[in-house]
Amino acid sequence: MITRKLGTSGLEVSALGLGCMGLSFGYGTTTDRGEAIALLRAAHERGVTFFDTAEAYGPGANEDLLGEALAPVRDTVVIATKFGFVDGVPSQGLDSRPERIRQVAEESLKRLRTDRIDLFYQHRVDPKVPVEDVAGTVRDLIAEGKVKHFGMSEAGPDAIRRAHAVQPLAALQSEYSMWWREPEQAILPLLEELGIGFVPFAPLGKGFLTGKLTADTVFAKDDFRSTVPRFQAEALKANQALLDLVGLIAAEKGATPAQIALAWLLAQRPWIVPIPGTTKLHRLEENLGAVAVELTTGDLDRIRTALAGIETVGDRYPATMQAFINR
Repeated sequence: MITRKLGTSGLEVSALGLGCMGLSFGYGTTTDRGEAIALLRAAHERGVTFFDTAEAYGPGANEDLLGEALAPVRDTVVIATKFGFVDGVPSQGLDSRPERIRQVAEESLKRLRTDRIDLFYQHRVDPKVPVEDVAGTVRDLIAEGKVKHFGMSEAGPDAIRRAHAVQPLAALQSEYSMWWREPEQAILPLLEELGIGFVPFAPLGKGFLTGKLTADTVFAKDDFRSTVPRFQAEALKANQALLDLVGLIAAEKGATPAQIALAWLLAQRPWIVPIPGTTKLHRLEENLGAVAVELTTGDLDRIRTALAGIETVGDRYPATMQAFINR
């Protein structure tokens, strides 16, 4: 596994990280704890050094899982976690008050069985709390040795600039894939200017870009995709053109659609580190194989031209969640 540095922060991680949310939150059935621990350790054995979790995934359950799984290799991995919701429950609203940030830090340290958080993200910008106060609180935690690096998630340009002026950000984590390219407009140029790394979540379009979902797919009620407009049957059918493109290139390269989607992201900037998630070992190995897929300049130009002619159908979040995005 090759490594990459997140911007100019000096934080070096595996070129592909592992998004761990789905092991205990968001996609329906929770993975058996023993199987989840085995998967996390298998990822590390295969070169993954960057693991992403959050207080809100459980709440707390995902951090506790990582804490147990990664304890034997703690000094060889980078663990990212997040704060920002009332009691760690997204449906209860946002809470990035300084005292809450400190509380989350202490609780996360205990669950993760560690003495420092390598990368501490604000999960979503809280309009009730100035980002300067958020950044200042994390700056203090860094000074105390409890946090190593500061990050934000789904933040807009103004919030990023203001926070970065108080405590430099190592990374921004937001959704980015062939299926959602909005960050290309203003976010990527800003990150390049400020020397901030980019960590795309949902790099496989929450499963869509694997080619395994169809208009006939039925999601469990506790799978959050069941409420997402983009995953409704008509939208899945309408978005087939993108899958056709990815599948064609995958066939030419002797790769899978998932590998093409990840290789495309890796080719966008050298400081981009996607964090695909999975609960299955064979999918983990498939995803990691993306680092060996080479897309030429010609391939990328062809993909860019094709993407420009494909219109994605359906919002990426239900209307009730849009208020949390890109503040």
